[in-house]
Order: sequence, then structure tokens, then C-alpha cells
Amino acid sequence: MKKNLRLAISLLATLTAVYIILQYLLKHRSLLTQLSHVSLLIILLLVALYILIFGVLVLILGVILKICYSPIGKQENVLLNAYSLFINFFIPGQGGPAFRGIYLKKRRNLLFRNYIAGSLLYYAMYGLLSICFVLAGSRPWWQTALASAVVVGLSFPVVNMLKDRSVLRKTKLNLNFLNVGLLWLVTLSQLLLQFIIYFIELHNANKHIAVHQAIAYSGIANLALFVALTPGAIGIRESFLVLSERLHHISSANIIVANVIDRSVYLVFLGLALILIISLHAKDKLLIKKAE
Repeated sequence: MKKNLRLAISLLATLTAVYIILQYLLKHRSLLTQLSHVSLLIILLLVALYILIFGVLVLILGVILKICYSPIGKQENVLLNAYSLFINFFIPGQGGPAFRGIYLKKRRNLLFRNYIAGSLLYYAMYGLLSICFVLAGSRPWWQTALASAVVVGLSFPVVNMLKDRSVLRKTKLNLNFLNVGLLWLVTLSQLLLQFIIYFIELHNANKHIAVHQAIAYSGIANLALFVALTPGAIGIRESFLVLSERLHHISSANIIVANVIDRSVYLVFLGLALILIISLHAKDKLLIKKAE
């Protein structure tokens, strides 16, 4: 009953967000004309960047599982990430990571608490780096550099301290310097690629948008994913970006155009992921029915 209610609320919120965006575009028809002029080359470039992000997500899961002492093969990692992309997009509340946790428990005997602890470490890094991006786009460079150095520098002794606490003592995690450092590196790579995507989309909406504005915009867009109450955070991300205009100084019209481009390109990317899943028989190879 609660699950059905949650899905109903999510569907209602998604339809409401789509309706508001469509109404906005209909009232500002010049934006529709602007969207129609997006070149095929830009679309292909954005799809290629999303494919690169997918590759980074494969690396991230690999590092997390290395931390959990439960590595998997490259093909299994790719297929698991591709399959969970759809679940994460269409099911609100981070359904993809939850699916991976269930799969790894059933197929690899990975304890939930270990997987959750490793995943939370990644999300903590993702959130902290996103905040650094917001600072980088809205504060003097030296403040951002100082904050970033403090965040990354303190993470290593903090992780070592937490390893001896009762919260993590029950988990079996390989939190050595190399693994923590690798997780920082691949997470930063993901955010940098996302920034490049957002900057290209914003530049198509308004060629006068500066790099520092796009950096702040990127950080805020990333933070919106933590409250993904709708599939793909549709409407949530746009609301975050509109309400935070004082930080990035990007107009609502430019935000709408950039996000419509992003959503459209991401659907193309999902289509390519679906082709990968079907062509490689992901459901059979992952034994999804047995893992559910």
C-alpha cells in the first residue's frame, strides 16, 4: 500500500513538473525555436559525454566493491550499471543503488551493511564535491581552494577514525589510502564530466553564460539528486536551479532550455543503454529473476 502511494505521488509530481515546463515553453515560444536550432553535432557530443560518465560509473562501482572486498567482472559490472540506469530513472528515491544492493546480496553474498557503507562513502564525496562546485562558482577562488583542500585532506583521518567506531566496526571494508583516494578521483571525474555537459547545454541556451556560473549551476544540479522524489529528479532539479538563481545568476528561461536539452539527450542515451542490455542479454546473464 505504501509503495503504491509513493509511486502515485511520484507520478503526480512528475506529471505536474512536465506540465509546468510545457506551459512555460508554450508561453515563451521563442525558446521552442531556440531548442529547434540545437545542432546534431551538439547532441552527439552530449551523448558521447554521457557514455563517458557511464564508464566512470562502472569504475565507481568497481572501487566501491573493491572497498567491500567483493569485486565483480567487467562485463557483469557494465551490465549491472546499464540495468540499474533504467531502474534509477523510472523509480524515484535512488532505486538503482537499491537494486544493485539486492542483486549483490543474492548473487555475490555481499552484506547489505557493507554495500550501504561503501555507497554512503561515495555519496558523501559526491555531496561534498558538489558543495565545492557551488562555492567555486559563487565565491573567490582561494576560498574554494581552501575548502576543497580541507574537505579532501580531512577525509582520510576521518575515515581512519570511523573505522574503529562501532558504526563501521561491524562492516568489512578495505578503507586504505589507495582505495579512498581512487574513490575521490573517480567521483571528481564524474562531476567534471557533468559540469562539461551542463556548460555545453547552458552555452546553447545563452552564449554569454560564464564558466563560473556553470560551475555553481552544476553543483546545485548535482545536489538536487539527493531529493530525487520523481523519476530522474524531473522538476526537482529544475526547481532547485530556479530557486538558487542568486548563486549562479542564470535566468529561468536559460535553465528551462538547458534542462529540456539535457532530458532529451539523456533519453537518447537510455535508448543506447537499452540496446546494450538487449544485445548482450543482460537479464539472462545477470540472472535478474533469481536475484530479485
